Amino acid sequence: MPKIKYITHDGKEYDVDAHEGASVMEAATSSNVPGIDGDCGGALACGTCHIYVDPAWFAKAGTPAQDAEQEMLSLLDNRQDNSRLSCQISMSAELDGLVVRLPRGQH
Repeated sequence: MPKIKYITHDGKEYDVDAHEGASVMEAATSSNVPGIDGDCGGALACGTCHIYVDPAWFAKAGTPAQDAEQEMLSLLDNRQDNSRLSCQISMSAELDGLVVRLPRGQH
């Protein structure tokens, strides 16, 4: 099972085992990681699963954000170059050890 390290805005770390094919959001919400709400359940209808992909992992974190994700990210005031919606990144063995950071708050 691939692992994900979630780092909260205040530096707390949560290491989570993720099922292959599960989204980074699903792994967080099923493991009660604070800071990822996933209000829309992964339907690209909110930004409450916003994350910052660690720069070392950004190129491997799946395909670049598609138009619908880019549109949702554009509504966030805390967007950065490495911002993604965690519902749009599917876990795989290739992403074992993925590190993501959580913003101060979700919008």
